Amino acid sequence: MSTSRKIIITCAVTGAIHTPTMSPFLPITPEEIADAAIGAAQAGASIVHLHARELADGRPTQDPDIFRRFLPTIKSACDVVINITTGGAPTMLVEERLQPALKLQPEVASLNMGSMNFGLYEMIPRYKEWKQDWELPYLKNSDERIFKNTFRDIAYILESCSGNNTRFEVECYDIGHLYTAAHFLDRGLLKAPLFIQSVFGIRGGIGPHPEDVMHMKRTCDRLFGDEYQWSVLGGGRNQMYIATQAVILGGNARVGLEDSLWIGKGRFAQSNAEQVAKIRRIIEELGLDVANPSETRAILKLKGKENVNF
Repeated sequence: MSTSRKIIITCAVTGAIHTPTMSPFLPITPEEIADAAIGAAQAGASIVHLHARELADGRPTQDPDIFRRFLPTIKSACDVVINITTGGAPTMLVEERLQPALKLQPEVASLNMGSMNFGLYEMIPRYKEWKQDWELPYLKNSDERIFKNTFRDIAYILESCSGNNTRFEVECYDIGHLYTAAHFLDRGLLKAPLFIQSVFGIRGGIGPHPEDVMHMKRTCDRLFGDEYQWSVLGGGRNQMYIATQAVILGGNARVGLEDSLWIGKGRFAQSNAEQVAKIRRIIEELGLDVANPSETRAILKLKGKENVNF
């Protein structure tokens, strides 16, 4: 892994895991998503990872027109790197999931490296009532749902976006996903330096134990040498523990309400910026420096915000 010690903080603002019932602070509307992303950037995030939500009921959507309702606002308000999901939600077909990245041509887009079980059903007992009709079936049916990311799906996304100079945040939920990333690097569809985002604590993926984190890093080092940047995210209460471990090991950190609704035991994070500010304090207390957007663009060899299509 690169020896650069400017730490990239990514903030995942809303995602497709948590539903409107789960927190009053989860951004839903375009205005809320834009405000949350700008606040995260002001707090120290140099990348914001963005999903969209239906205006009427807050369910995940990959409609590019809804992304267009907040992306220009963020771009004009701050210099942050914008990262658009191609994951969308596990209920969506890959063609639907691709559309925002394909049409809007961001600097960075996320890309999942394998099909997997993606269980959200364990969250159900925490809630007695639901704000929207779609929430309970969405969570309940995750016990038989496969998040489909075949080799053909991955190649389809990479080939479709190949002319846009969009780089990919390569999301790896297990060790085998790293080998898939290496396969696409060998095929020339992924380009170095890779931006590997290791995901810990999702039911169906690798666990959140410190040994799991170490195993991910060792495997990345062996497969990619100095041709990658490593970042991590931990689901739920694992968020800050795993981010801190990764930073100590030479990596970067992702936080945000997509990954965890909490700022401490039993306390909701009231904003994405609150989580960014916390991990920034930890990084700086360790004697390390946080990368600004210009430094992040240089580290990841991005095309620049002037070359996007929004």
